Order: sequence, then C-alpha cells, then structure tokens
Amino acid sequence: MPMNIRWFLSKTVRQATEMRRQVQKLLNHQRDLLGSTAVAGLCDAMAAMQSAVDSGAGREALKSQMVELEKAANKWLKPYPSASIRENIEVFLVAIAVAVGIRTFFLQPFKIPTGSMQPTLYGVTHDYLAPDEEIPRGLKRKWEYWTSGVAYVRETVKVDGRLERVLPPVKFLLFNLKQDYYIGGQKHTVWFPDDRLFQRAGLVNEAGRIQDELFRAGDRIFNLKVHSGDHLFVDRLTYNFRMPERGDIIVFATAGTQIPQQDQFYIKRLVALGGESVQIGDDQHVVIDGRRLDASTPHFENVYTFSGPPKNDGDYFGHVNNGTALRMLGSPIARYFPDGEYIYEVPDDAYLAFGDNTLNSSDSRYWGPIPKENVIGKSFFVYWPITSRFGWGHR
Repeated sequence: MPMNIRWFLSKTVRQATEMRRQVQKLLNHQRDLLGSTAVAGLCDAMAAMQSAVDSGAGREALKSQMVELEKAANKWLKPYPSASIRENIEVFLVAIAVAVGIRTFFLQPFKIPTGSMQPTLYGVTHDYLAPDEEIPRGLKRKWEYWTSGVAYVRETVKVDGRLERVLPPVKFLLFNLKQDYYIGGQKHTVWFPDDRLFQRAGLVNEAGRIQDELFRAGDRIFNLKVHSGDHLFVDRLTYNFRMPERGDIIVFATAGTQIPQQDQFYIKRLVALGGESVQIGDDQHVVIDGRRLDASTPHFENVYTFSGPPKNDGDYFGHVNNGTALRMLGSPIARYFPDGEYIYEVPDDAYLAFGDNTLNSSDSRYWGPIPKENVIGKSFFVYWPITSRFGWGHR
C-alpha cells in the first residue's frame, strides 16, 4: 500500500511519522551542543523508524520502533529547563505574530476620534451631569459601559489648590488605564479616562494650557457622562485588489498632508477622485465634472437627505462651501471652496475626503487633497459599543 494512503488510514503510522519529525526538530536545535556519538545514535534510531514506516511494518513493529526512538531521545537529547514555560512563551509569541500579521494585512482596529463623521459614525461625546444627578453603580454601571460605551466620571478634589500638572494617560494595550494629575501638590488619579478628558471638562484648552482655576477640598473637578466613540475594524485587504471608490469611508495617514497633526489616522468619506473637477454649490451639493451628487448617488443616500438647516448637532446637511459656512457659523471651514462657483481640480495622485458632519468637520475642504498612498483601508465593521451602528450598517 502506498505510504500516503497508509498515513491517512493508520493512526500508528501518523504517530510514528510525527514522533520522528519532532526528534529531528530537536536534533536540529541541539546539533551544535551534542557530541558525534549522540548525533549518530539519534540518526540511527530515526533511520530505523523511517525504514519501518517505509517497509510497511505492522502496528506492533512500529510501536516497538517508537519505544526505541523514545529511549534514544531521552538518552542523547539535552532536556530543556522549564519546558512548559518555554512552550507557553512560544505559543504567546506565535499569537503575537499572527495578530500583527492580521493587523498589518487584513483588519486593523480603529477608534473614531471626533464627531466629524456623525451621524454615520460617532466620536467621543460628553454631557455635563447635574450636581445632584444620580449615576448607576456597581454591575449596572459596568454593564452600561461594556455594552453601550457610556462612562461616568465624577471626581472630587482632595485639597485646596490649583490644577498644576496633568500627566499623560497610562496605557494598557489599546486602552487608557489611568491618568494622574496634581492639585495643590497632591496627586489625584482618574481611572479609565478618554484621551481628551481634561479638555472636555474645560480644565485644559486646545493648545494644552492648563486653565487657572482655584479648587476647594470637596469640589467636583469632573462631573461628566462620556459616550465612547465607535470602535471599528479597518479593511486593509480590499484596496490591494481595487482602487478606492467614491462614497467609501476611508482611513488615511495624515503624514505629508496639510493637516497639523502629522502622526494621526483620520476617517472621512471619499468624495472626489484624482483628476476630477469639483464644486460645492450653495445648495450644499457637490458637483463633480458637471454632475451633481444627490441622494440617488451610491453611498450618499443619507448625506443628501435633508431639508433646511440641521436641527441638531451632527444632522446630515450635505456639504457646505466657505461662503455658506461663514454665513452660518461665522468661521472659515472650506478655504479650498470659497463659494458655489469655484472649481477645484483634484491632483491626479490624490483624493478629496469630507466628513458627513459638514458643519463640524475639518477635512479636504480646508486642508486640501490626500495623497493616494496615504489611504490604508476602508471602514469595515463597528465592533463596539453595541448601538444602532454596530456591524456593517453604517456604510
């Protein structure tokens, strides 16, 4: 009977073959440490085992050769100290290598940092709690966080004094474990803070400067309800086989763009491709090469479904140019599109990407095109928190 058929039909043949392979592996690892007598003894035992397998020896003959090979291995191979620890470390390192491979080539976790893609995707938001407002406790509070991503931050000052110093958060894997800060020379600690907790509480401005405020012992320095931003997986595989398409929600690196933060990853909706002519009309609709995008354009069904100015922060309102933004907000957010008549030519090697929250998004309208090579992937799956956006539906 051919060897490959015997291997499938006989458990003993499979065990004998695997045993010989493992002994050969250990010999390869220890060859430089073993004497010639030990190497010869192991080689002879493995050759005898292979010969028995190749010759079609019966079950008992194979078991006898396995016993002899085990004796030779125990006699000549050097034992590994703490073998179980070594095996666990090997498994751990393999798991890390697999995780890194998946993150690099297939799926990368990503946390939405801001509200620029609302209401399609949410960044971290917060509400101020009333001084006497009750907050959940115990298991109910933990359950609300782990399912809905809602955290309550209520901290009290220990001593009189001013906020003197805020240390960076201490991280564990992808999460913020704790953050220390000093008031009146006394260290305080807040557990599981978000990245911008002190800015949300109005204690540190956007430039990182600490606000000058006197606290009294017993004052509440934090009294917030924080809604965690959407956490999703980025598909890093698809764009190896096709180019990004209009309407894709893309993730890109900021390095080499006009974005001030050069070490970040942003997420926006791809609106215009290289070589296209783009306008943003006064009716909040983008016009590309003379064709107006509207609710019938794939992936823009929600973006262009609106009537009148947004009633709530983050409502869909199409896309606004700089003239419209100045009239509505009093601030320039689209300097590349000064009015409804201006036409911008996208460089051949670049894209334009806009946020769905058009009145609260810093995007290509303000800092210009994104080099094609900066795009690392597309939004794939929201895995936390478990809200209406969970899964694939946000696209």
